[in-house]
Amino acid sequence: MTKSEINKTNPMLPELPQSPESRYELAVQTLRTALQFGIEASIEGMYALMEFMGNPQKKYPSIQIAGTNGKSSTARFTAAILKASGYSTGLYTSPELIEYPERMELNGRVISHEMFANVILDTYQSALEAIQNGVIASITEFEILTAAAFKLFADQGLDYAVLEVGLGGRWDATSVVQPQVAVVTGIGLDHIDILGDTLEAIAKEKAAIIKEGSLAILGPGTEETRQVFLDQCQKVGSSYKIIETPDVKDHFLYPGPGYQQINIAVARAAVEAALGRPVKRDTVQAALDGLVVPGRFEVIRQDPLLMIDATHNPQSACFLRDALIERYDPIPFKTLLLGILTDKDAGGIIEVLTPLFENLAVTRSSSLRAMSPEDLAALVKRIDGRNPVIYPDVTSALSDLSERGETTLATGSITLAGEVKASVEPLLHCN
Repeated sequence: MTKSEINKTNPMLPELPQSPESRYELAVQTLRTALQFGIEASIEGMYALMEFMGNPQKKYPSIQIAGTNGKSSTARFTAAILKASGYSTGLYTSPELIEYPERMELNGRVISHEMFANVILDTYQSALEAIQNGVIASITEFEILTAAAFKLFADQGLDYAVLEVGLGGRWDATSVVQPQVAVVTGIGLDHIDILGDTLEAIAKEKAAIIKEGSLAILGPGTEETRQVFLDQCQKVGSSYKIIETPDVKDHFLYPGPGYQQINIAVARAAVEAALGRPVKRDTVQAALDGLVVPGRFEVIRQDPLLMIDATHNPQSACFLRDALIERYDPIPFKTLLLGILTDKDAGGIIEVLTPLFENLAVTRSSSLRAMSPEDLAALVKRIDGRNPVIYPDVTSALSDLSERGETTLATGSITLAGEVKASVEPLLHCN
């Protein structure tokens, strides 16, 4: 697979602008130049860059979180529980819904444009110097972002960093850390062209985050491939804890869908492993109060009702379906608006979700990997038997559905969820 990169043809940053707005624009452009999707069977370059930068990732303990589904929510819950326990905490997640700075949080708050620009440009300058000195050959967008997060958290003198794995585990840029706690939420079939086409193969890639000295937390979603993780723990001498699906009596008060109770339980166990002591129930509840997981079962408009969800594979579609049935009777959304990427199991998502909705519509996000609305509509027709309304883009879809007062659930990809939210939020702020 081709690795998108900045290489030796880009020897130096241009002279840095002075205004914060211009510096932010330059930081974003720098990342877009390095865009985006690719993986190599090596993270040696990332190790070398970290060494060149003074190994900022070694200046605080880390909790690293992998998994096909639930890793982003679990990371947010983990960071919130650490903060509620009195520890300064950095959170690194991916991808963003709307803009890059969302990937980095300090003590529960997304960093400012100015802070983001400064750390990205500083990190990129270090990377260019490393290239000039023959330390590394190239750098990707995700490597810049990850290295910048490591530097930011070190500069802030944080007590803990919570790191969501970007893709897989073995070759992910976050895996230059030696995590104090390694969490795997669950295993499903996704990114099969990169990670493998069986659950066992995917599990082996994610199990690689469990290293010597790590404490492993294995979520309920690892059950089918549990032995893979136990073998890895035995190989590296790591202790482990298996988390079961919590009983209803153990649920916390949280407005999100029921499946988040599993992620909360996993997050609590991760924090307890890190701290070496139990975390009181009141502390967990305090962490959850007011916490929003962006893009997950998120109502972003009341009139007409509009929800977004970052469902992007059949397993997460099942979680969404069950959450809708559990929460609502009847389901208040008449229209399902789908936008799915070409490398995903679109048929599996369609099969799970379309029976719940009276009306179907399809569109495409601005992602280069987005399915064309026409192809997606044909697939919906083949599986569901109905002809969905076709919209060429998110803007036209929202405009028409809103004008007609359609209550809508928009889902199928993280990029679709983000673009819908970005389109709606400015309008809400103006009203």
